[in-house]
Amino acid sequence: MPKYISFPRVEGMASRQAHADLPAGTYERELGKEGFYGPATLMYHRHPPTGWTSWEGPLRPRAFDLTKLPRVNDEDGSSPWSAADVLHNAALRLGYWQLRRPMSDLARNADGDQLLFVHEGEGEFFCDYGHLSIVTGDYLVIPRGTMWRIDPSKPMRLLAIEATGSSYQLPDKGLIGAHAIFDPAILDVPAIDENFRAQQAEGGKWRVHIKRRGAISTVTYPFNPLDAVGWHGDLAPVRLNVKDIRPVMSHRVHLPPSVHTTFVAGRFVVCTFVPRPFETDPGALKVPFFHNNDDYDEVIFYHAGDFFSRDNIKPGMITFHPCGFTHGPHPKALEAALKPRKPATDEIAVMIDARDGLEVGPAAEAVEWQGYAASWTGG
Repeated sequence: MPKYISFPRVEGMASRQAHADLPAGTYERELGKEGFYGPATLMYHRHPPTGWTSWEGPLRPRAFDLTKLPRVNDEDGSSPWSAADVLHNAALRLGYWQLRRPMSDLARNADGDQLLFVHEGEGEFFCDYGHLSIVTGDYLVIPRGTMWRIDPSKPMRLLAIEATGSSYQLPDKGLIGAHAIFDPAILDVPAIDENFRAQQAEGGKWRVHIKRRGAISTVTYPFNPLDAVGWHGDLAPVRLNVKDIRPVMSHRVHLPPSVHTTFVAGRFVVCTFVPRPFETDPGALKVPFFHNNDDYDEVIFYHAGDFFSRDNIKPGMITFHPCGFTHGPHPKALEAALKPRKPATDEIAVMIDARDGLEVGPAAEAVEWQGYAASWTGG
């Protein structure tokens, strides 16, 4: 592992503590490496680093309103492989799946682990390992090669995040300890319960649609292949609801988004923003600091609540900030940088930081908010 050139210095007028006690009339910008883990410099400017007046060229902040995606018919939408293509690269594939009827067939992903996030709805999840009920706000990690299906009891909208060629793991929680953010004991696994045994009695032909290298192959069985009677081991799907996430907080300094990491994959991380009190130290920033996270593309899916660092963003939308320019709060949010309008946030959002550049899928292109880059100018 190469060592970064490092030479801590202070030049000109600067704060002694990052993200707090900024020199009067300045705006802080962090230039960092390795997604807030590597060397970084805090720079202090006379003007907001996102105070542009126009934007030209292909590199730009982008936003997509997934609530405007067309409805798919029940039959076409019953397969996870029909999910709308939103963003992708060689290491991950982000889709948006609308499921209103029971899956007519089983699915198996041979390309990587699958992470489902339930944005709306609820249903029953059946897989090799047994049965789980899933509801709004649930994450469901499905290991590569698992056979599964979902029977929705209410229409569902789900984020589908594939870790192509890799596996989901829990982050290293370091100094805060293994039980912080969420205790691993709170992770639920499928059970071989009455619901699971009941579905085994459903006879007839069963098909499994297997995705490998993006192509679908179908295997047909003359019986239901979800016929396990027991298992033991330490590999299985796991369920985690956002209400069970207890965020890391500091009343004296605004913490970087990396402390909210929920899952780690080969070339990206998944973070979860959940309600928390605002910082109470008078000199501490109360909104995300301006930053150049130039090793990662940043994606945020807005699930619920009031998104305190954004304006004109509603649940069901996604923002995409490729690396290469400064990211930061909208002007209205910046007005509350030191004096928040309420004592706590109430947002819930899913963030993906991708190490490799992401491509925008055709479904997202069709529902893009074209004026997003201009929203920092008031346009």
